[in-house]
Amino acid sequence: MEHDLRDASDAALVVAIARFREEALNEAYRRYGDAAFGLALRVLHDRALAEEVVQEVFLRLWNDPEKFDPGRGSLRAFIMATVHSRAIDVVRAESSRRAREERHDRLHPHAEYELEREVVDLTVAEQVRAALETLTDDERQAIELAYFGGHSYREVATLLEQPEGTVKSRIRVGLRRLRDSLVESGITSAWTEN
Repeated sequence: MEHDLRDASDAALVVAIARFREEALNEAYRRYGDAAFGLALRVLHDRALAEEVVQEVFLRLWNDPEKFDPGRGSLRAFIMATVHSRAIDVVRAESSRRAREERHDRLHPHAEYELEREVVDLTVAEQVRAALETLTDDERQAIELAYFGGHSYREVATLLEQPEGTVKSRIRVGLRRLRDSLVESGITSAWTEN
């Protein structure tokens, strides 16, 4: 009986599915399951979601075989169109869910955590500013240009009209003094000397 279904047309296969013949659904899956899964995976980029979509599409075929109209195309085309449509729905639903979660997080921030983090950030920033003030003007200028301005040693030397070796030395000495100042203030003990 199952051998008969291997040779059956798509229309005959769907008629057998409508008569609740599981072997007919198995045959439809054998014919089109891999292609359906491949399409779902290309759209969703998630194996588990792709498997769910394919399972859902074949379950729909089992529950509502009359939705397939052989006059409008092949069973393969029907299954692929249904998988594509369902996969797009899942992508939209996932996107909407993420957007809702992000909106919720923005509207309902974890106030205690955010406040604590802000206090720590402000404290650190204040102590870094105070540590920068302990540097000489030359050291501070060289460090600001190199680290905050994103310039190379050579560019800093050109901007300050100083020899490159002098600039490197000022940055090295200034960073060491910065580190010592921050360690002393309790901000960090993790800095290590280069």
